[in-house]
Amino acid sequence: MSHHEYAEHEHEHDPRDELVTVRDLIRYAVSRFNRAELFFGHGSISAFDEAVYLILHRLHLPLDRLEPFLDACIPSDERGEVLDLIDERVSTRKPAAYLTHEAWLGDFRFYVDERVIVPRSYFAELLETGLSPWIENPEAVYAALDLCTGSGCLAVLMANAFPAAKIDAVDLSSAALEVARRNVDDYGLEHRIELIQSDLFAELAGRSYDLILTNPPYVTTAVMRDLPAEYRHEPEMALAAGEDGLDAVRRILAEAPKYLNPHGLLAVEVGHNRDRVETAWPTLPLFWLNTENHDEAIFVIHREDLLTHSKSIKF
Repeated sequence: MSHHEYAEHEHEHDPRDELVTVRDLIRYAVSRFNRAELFFGHGSISAFDEAVYLILHRLHLPLDRLEPFLDACIPSDERGEVLDLIDERVSTRKPAAYLTHEAWLGDFRFYVDERVIVPRSYFAELLETGLSPWIENPEAVYAALDLCTGSGCLAVLMANAFPAAKIDAVDLSSAALEVARRNVDDYGLEHRIELIQSDLFAELAGRSYDLILTNPPYVTTAVMRDLPAEYRHEPEMALAAGEDGLDAVRRILAEAPKYLNPHGLLAVEVGHNRDRVETAWPTLPLFWLNTENHDEAIFVIHREDLLTHSKSIKF
C-alpha cells in the first residue's frame, strides 16, 4: 500500500469503530440523544435510560442486568446493529417502543407498532393490587370492560387481576384491534377477552359489567398543536379529545350507568386534566387515585353516584 493509499484508507476510518464496549456505546448514545434534544415520554424518562434499553435490547441481553455487561467488548457486526438503532431513533424521532416493537407495563411485555399508542397507563400499577380497596374482592368481578383498549394491554392486566372475569376489550380502530389480538393470543387469553370494534358503547347493547375501566383520548387541542415529534408517530385518534380534552369522557360519564351492574365501578384515566374535570362537573363525587408515578390522573365513581347526579349534571 502506497503512502497515498494508506492516507486515504486512514481517512475512511469511522471514529465510531473506537466504540468497543457496552459502556462506550451507552456514552455515545446518550450524547447523540442529548444533542438531538429527543423527547422521552414513552417508557424511558431520560437519554440514559433510553440508551441502556435500546442497547441491551438490540444485543439480546437482559433488560434488568446492565452492570455485568458494561465492559463487554462488542464485535463489529453487533456494534453496527446497535449504531443503526441509535441512528434510527435520532433520525426518525420514533418512540423506542416502535423501533423494538415492544413495551412493558410492570412485568408484562406487549407487542406494539404504530397502529396503537405506546402503553404507558397509570392503571398498570393499580391493577397489581386489583384496584383495592375500590374492588373489595377481585374474584367477585365476573364481567369487565376495557374501553379504548388500543394494544389490549390493560385488558390483559385486568384478566390477570380479576381471575374470574370475562373481559370485553373495545376500540374504534380496527387496526388497533389487530395489535390487541396479537397480545391477547400471546398471553393465551382469547377465551377470556373478547375484542369488539365499537365507538365507545355503541356496539355493546345488552351487555353489563361489574367494572368499566377506560384510558380514553384526553389530549386538548392546544397540547396537540405543541406535541413533541415522538408523539406524532402515534395515532391521533387515540390522543386528541377536543378543545378541553374531555370529549370522550363526557360520553363515557353519560352512558356508563346503562352498562354497569348494581354497585358497579367506573374508573377513568384523564392524565393531567383533573382541574378541567372538576370544573366541568364540580358536584360529581369523584375519588381521585394516587400512584407511585403520578397523583390524581385516575378517578373512580360508582354507578349509583352517576345515576343520582345524571339528572342534575349535563355530561
